Amino acid sequence: MPELTGPAPGPPAAEPGATWRVHLPRTTAAVPMARALIRTALGEIDPDGPGAADGHGGPDRSGRPDRDTAELLTAELVANAVEHTSGEGAIELVVELFAAPGGCQIEVHDPDPARPGQLVCPDPDAEVDPWQEHGRGLLLIRALSSDCGHRPTAHGKAVWFTLPRLPAQRRPPRA
Repeated sequence: MPELTGPAPGPPAAEPGATWRVHLPRTTAAVPMARALIRTALGEIDPDGPGAADGHGGPDRSGRPDRDTAELLTAELVANAVEHTSGEGAIELVVELFAAPGGCQIEVHDPDPARPGQLVCPDPDAEVDPWQEHGRGLLLIRALSSDCGHRPTAHGKAVWFTLPRLPAQRRPPRA
C-alpha cells in the first residue's frame, strides 16, 4: 500500500498550490499505483472552486494539466526507477500542483544516485529500430513535457517533468 506523507493525512490535496508525496514499493506494482494516484489527483483539481463553471453547466478543468499525459509520463518515470536503479529504498512520487497559471511538476525519487539516461532529443538523422522494446520512455518525457530534468537528492536522485495547464476550450455560446 502506498504511504502518503505531507501536511495532511488522507487522499492527496487536489488544490492548486498543493504538494504531496507518496512512498511506493520498489516493485512493478508501483507503476499502476502511481498512474491511479495521478489520475485521481489531477481529476479532482478545484472542481467546485471559484470560476469553476465553464459557461455550459460543467466544471472548467482548464487549470489542470492533461491527465493522460501526466499519467503516461509518471508511469515511465516510475517504471524506470523500478527497472534501472539499484538500492534498497522505496520510490517517492512527489506532485506539485501549481497555482495560477496552473499545471504541475511531478518527480520520482529513487535511492540510486546514478544519472538517468539522457533527457535530450535524439539525433534526427539517427536510424531508429522499430522493433526496439526499450529506450523510448525518456524520449516521451522530453517530447511531451514542457520541461524535464534530474537532480541529486540526499538519498539518491529525483527525475522530474512539468506540464502546463490545459488551455480553456473555446466553445460557441449556447443559444
